[in-house]
Amino acid sequence: MSELAVRAEKLDGADELAPLKSRFVLDGAVYLDGNSLGALPAHVPGRVEDVVRRQWGELRIRSWEESGWWTAPERIGDRIAPLVGAAPGQIVVGDSTSVNVFKALVAAVRMADEGRDEILVDATTFPTDGYIAASAARLTGRTLRAVTPAEVPAALGARTAAVLLNHVDYRTGRLHDLPALTAAVHAAGALAVWDLCHSAGALPVGLDEHGVDLAVGCTYKYLNGGPGAPAYLYVRSDLQDRFDSPLPGWNSHADPFGMDPSYAPAPGAPRGRVGTPDILSMLALEAALEVWDGVSVEAVRRKSLALTDFFLECVTACTEPGRVESVTPAAHEERGSQVALRCADAGDVMKRLIDRGVIGDFRHPDVLRFGFTPLYVGFAEVERAARILGEVLG
Repeated sequence: MSELAVRAEKLDGADELAPLKSRFVLDGAVYLDGNSLGALPAHVPGRVEDVVRRQWGELRIRSWEESGWWTAPERIGDRIAPLVGAAPGQIVVGDSTSVNVFKALVAAVRMADEGRDEILVDATTFPTDGYIAASAARLTGRTLRAVTPAEVPAALGARTAAVLLNHVDYRTGRLHDLPALTAAVHAAGALAVWDLCHSAGALPVGLDEHGVDLAVGCTYKYLNGGPGAPAYLYVRSDLQDRFDSPLPGWNSHADPFGMDPSYAPAPGAPRGRVGTPDILSMLALEAALEVWDGVSVEAVRRKSLALTDFFLECVTACTEPGRVESVTPAAHEERGSQVALRCADAGDVMKRLIDRGVIGDFRHPDVLRFGFTPLYVGFAEVERAARILGEVLG
């Protein structure tokens, strides 16, 4: 057994989160793609069967009240809240991340002072966020300027209405400075909208602590909610009365069953709702979130950094110098929970890795991307992945 394998065994033996792996459905593969789709929590199929057979099949329409379907968006939002550092009553679950980005950004612009006619968007963002930002700018009559997160402080000014940023870069795994950037946005008199898709469930976010205005995120990555699981929208409590959604629907009406032709928004987070919730996927998510019971996000972050540190060390030891290059920052304060390696033939390399049971993904044109979910990834798997990568590259 190699020295790295021996160390991995010792690290796994000392890992306080190791027992959590039994809560998931896993096979013999090394699954390092939880930053795209989280693994299935073992108890979810039984819960979904109950939703389908009993709640829908037997209770039918009665389940909106008797099974708590109507209150699910806020109830599940309150389950997510501690994972992103938010007090209850500020998160509503529903719709997709893209739809929630649109709601949040347009609402932010509408809350901005008159005369602020520019939106700043993260130039390195996931493409959809950029598309939505461009649409929001057209809808609100604002101009759009794309800047990197590092350029935001210098780009801010009296014209800035809102800024849309990603907490973690989806390609490189770079963690951006949410506290400092939010403070800079506020100092300029603008509103900060954060996309938490690649950070929620992997590291502390601190929405309330850092005064974030609005935030969105998906639930199928580190939160393990399942493919197509509904996203969530955070609206800081003191902004909720001013939150003017561009998608008012009957579900966010103050009297949803009054069928009033004029719209009056519900108080609090529910005004972020639109139409009828996707109950099957939403309740699958609610069940999945139970794996977080008793789990500290701080402990998850410690293990995440340890896993990614160890992976980088193993990659260095197992690959020829210069064959791959890490584009993920080495500094802990700048790293999310993934490692991205630049490799000239990355697409072919990833196919060969998957054939050998190491599941990551490829990002055009030359990036091997590996996500580390501390709830179910161990150090021995990290060593194995790096060793197989070395063999594939060799």
